[in-house]
Amino acid sequence: MIDWARVIELRDEIGPDSFDEVALLFLEEADDAVEQLSAAQSATALESALHFLKGSALNLGFRELARLCQVGEKTAASGATLIDIVQIKTAYDVSKSAFQSGRGQMMVAGSNQEF
Repeated sequence: MIDWARVIELRDEIGPDSFDEVALLFLEEADDAVEQLSAAQSATALESALHFLKGSALNLGFRELARLCQVGEKTAASGATLIDIVQIKTAYDVSKSAFQSGRGQMMVAGSNQEF
């Protein structure tokens, strides 16, 4: 579910001291994007929200969420709006929880730890 190698790469790129702040910002933006999915009134709005959420998911290593967003984004790009938003929201909630649970372990373990 979480690509911990990507998370560690991000942490190493920005430094451990900045990681928590950046991760929090990504999560806040992703929270907003998830809420925008329910409010989207058109395929274009859905496509835009899914594209943004996919980018945030990839940055934080949320593999399954990124995959679901990609599928939804392609569907919306074709003009369809029948996208399983509940599935995407659930994947986000599960990924966010797993990320928050594992983040502390990752910070203590260092960059050589496998999760």
